[in-house]
Amino acid sequence: MTDTPTWREIVASALDWEQAHVGLDRAVEGLLPELRGRRPEGAPYSIWQQLEHIRRAQHDLLEFCRNPDYTHQLEWPADYWPDAPEPPSDRAWDESLDHLRSDRNALKEWTAEADVDLTREIPWGNGQTWLRTVIVAADHAAYHVGQIVLIRKLLGAWG
Repeated sequence: MTDTPTWREIVASALDWEQAHVGLDRAVEGLLPELRGRRPEGAPYSIWQQLEHIRRAQHDLLEFCRNPDYTHQLEWPADYWPDAPEPPSDRAWDESLDHLRSDRNALKEWTAEADVDLTREIPWGNGQTWLRTVIVAADHAAYHVGQIVLIRKLLGAWG
């Protein structure tokens, strides 16, 4: 017997691992509240907008995976990005992070334990497999976490 993780566990771990880059939790750790909504010169988004975008997209992907009654109701790009660069409150920031982490953990658990063949097409989709959807969630979050780090660097608030 071995403690080697299954391929499902490895895929699930990609949702928040720090194998090749920092994860979201480290990317926002210690960020001063006054910098959450600041856009560096030339940057189209703030850290708040990046964070909230990750949360909204990840939640949509989670629902798509686990909800047989899923109907896509979000409009691109309006419903995936907050309008304002600043979080409406410290509470909104904290709640966004809490929801993002909760959904990330739910997606990890679902990926590792769901009683479905992840390589099969999602019956209520239009050709996507469950595995593809989980990989999209991981890749999407990693991309935007990189942008959060870049914004922090441009603001002089990293490293």
